[in-house]
Amino acid sequence: MQKTGGDVDEFLAAVTPVKRQRDAAALATLMREVTGREPEMWESIVGFGSCHYEYPTGREGDMPIAAFAPRRQATTVYLLSTAAHASRLAELGPHETGVGCLYIKDLGAVDTAVLREIVADDYRRVIEGDTEYASLTVTD
Repeated sequence: MQKTGGDVDEFLAAVTPVKRQRDAAALATLMREVTGREPEMWESIVGFGSCHYEYPTGREGDMPIAAFAPRRQATTVYLLSTAAHASRLAELGPHETGVGCLYIKDLGAVDTAVLREIVADDYRRVIEGDTEYASLTVTD
């Protein structure tokens, strides 16, 4: 994945529907506060910071340290592993998960303090390289 240099504010302003746009703006603020980093566009993903990953298989690449993508059906928050946050996810409110994706249809319906804890913990794990899945090196 690559940074595109796109304008984050322009991207967020074009998000539809309006509810998803509001959620995206709120998530951008939350992640900016948690990470202390400014958002950057990574294709259609809003990312904060960057790191290089390498799996034991030799597969490697670059990715944001924390990120989300406002999609029409739900906003996707990207995590290293949703399983690592099982107890907090039980307290979050309505959501769905994939292996590394947290899908939120309505940010107003979830506990944003819990979401903040999840994002902060995941961010800390990347910064500290605390993951069993891949070797991570922060690049900015």
